[in-house]
Amino acid sequence: MIWIATIKDVAHKAGLSVTTVSRYLNNHPYISDEKKEKIRDAMEELDYVPSSLATQLRSNRGTMIGVLVSRLTNPYFAYLVDAIEKKAKQQGYRLLIMQTYGDKQEEINTLEMLKEKTISGLIMCAVENDLETVESYAKYGAIAVSTQTDYKSDRLRLITTNQEQATYDAINFLIRKGYTGIAYSTGGDFTDQSHGSYRNKGYLRALEESDIKLNERWIFKNNHTIEDGMEIAVQLSRLNEKDRPDAIFAGSDEVAIGIIRKFEQLNIRVPADIAVMGFDNQPFSSLAKIPLTTVGQPMETLGQQAASLIISMIEGTEFAIDESQLKLKIIERESA
Repeated sequence: MIWIATIKDVAHKAGLSVTTVSRYLNNHPYISDEKKEKIRDAMEELDYVPSSLATQLRSNRGTMIGVLVSRLTNPYFAYLVDAIEKKAKQQGYRLLIMQTYGDKQEEINTLEMLKEKTISGLIMCAVENDLETVESYAKYGAIAVSTQTDYKSDRLRLITTNQEQATYDAINFLIRKGYTGIAYSTGGDFTDQSHGSYRNKGYLRALEESDIKLNERWIFKNNHTIEDGMEIAVQLSRLNEKDRPDAIFAGSDEVAIGIIRKFEQLNIRVPADIAVMGFDNQPFSSLAKIPLTTVGQPMETLGQQAASLIISMIEGTEFAIDESQLKLKIIERESA
């Protein structure tokens, strides 16, 4: 059962009347600075939240689950959230979906919703802050992390797919097909701490094991959209033919489709001149003019298991993640 401090608790802790605390909460002008400080200290110590939702939660179990994504326009997150919501609804829960756009403070704002009891649990499909920051909110509610991270914590639960291994396998797939000049597009800035860092490791490991030297000119950073993919194609087209890669691994199907579309306009043949490989296996990837070779993610299963996990954490029951259902696989089509 969730214990939530009341205004009476704050008044008792501060050694003041309920009326005085109420006036403070309503910005009454005639309260001394000394009393204000006592009230603030009491509120902080008791984790008091002046919210109508808090009142409701005193008599009812919270049924709102937060889902945090970087941007919902990314089809990966859209399909993942859809799967989470369908499963959550079956068990009587609703979703509150928030987007960070890569902003650490937006993530903090969402975590604060746990403290305010606006949500009973949070599924983080993207992570911006460090472990210590995120973990500090676990005392306010259940937190499940559904993205690749180095987090190792007894207070958070992790459910994800192996992005590093999948990328490693994808690059080796291209190498086995005879491609040795493999360009790479990522949604981050190609550092150890950025978005996509696990995929970066898979890419670099595959190149190293095949004695293929990294070409910095073939690394494209912070790409997410079809338009980003089209710009990558333009940049590649400006290279002399002998300096161009013979394949490119894109960090998402969106980017890959953008590359193919622009290559077609520039009379660069796919895959004869440059092969293109995506990631996610979005439904549109098989419908493209040149069907896209990509890495398939089990988004429906991942979403269902993430929902079941967070609900089990909220309700204090057991749920075992089925890792065998979360494996990624290469979907071979005509683009590579």
